[in-house]
Amino acid sequence: MDVIDIKTFVPSKDYEISKSFYSEIGFKSEYVTDDLTLFENGDCLFFLQRFYNEGLAKNFMLQICVSEIYGAHELCSKSEHKTKITPIQQESWGKVFYLWGPVGELLHITQLRS
Repeated sequence: MDVIDIKTFVPSKDYEISKSFYSEIGFKSEYVTDDLTLFENGDCLFFLQRFYNEGLAKNFMLQICVSEIYGAHELCSKSEHKTKITPIQQESWGKVFYLWGPVGELLHITQLRS
């Protein structure tokens, strides 16, 4: 098997709110179907799906690596649809803050140490 790409499918409870959330934090959307939207930022892509399962949503996590965490934190802080955001924390491997989306999905926004 020669893998050339992997994309995850992010759940949504209110599809329109989730689409707005990911747009607010810097992703560009592209219509795929009425139940699926492709989101892109640089070379990174994922699908937002019109599908909700509480257990999946509450345990869903993504690590999003950024080049500049302070600007990312400022942008994410302004989101109207986030459910929670933490301050930036220094770790041995870099910096991170945690951002929870509309269905409780957890985004680890990370700037890795170079």
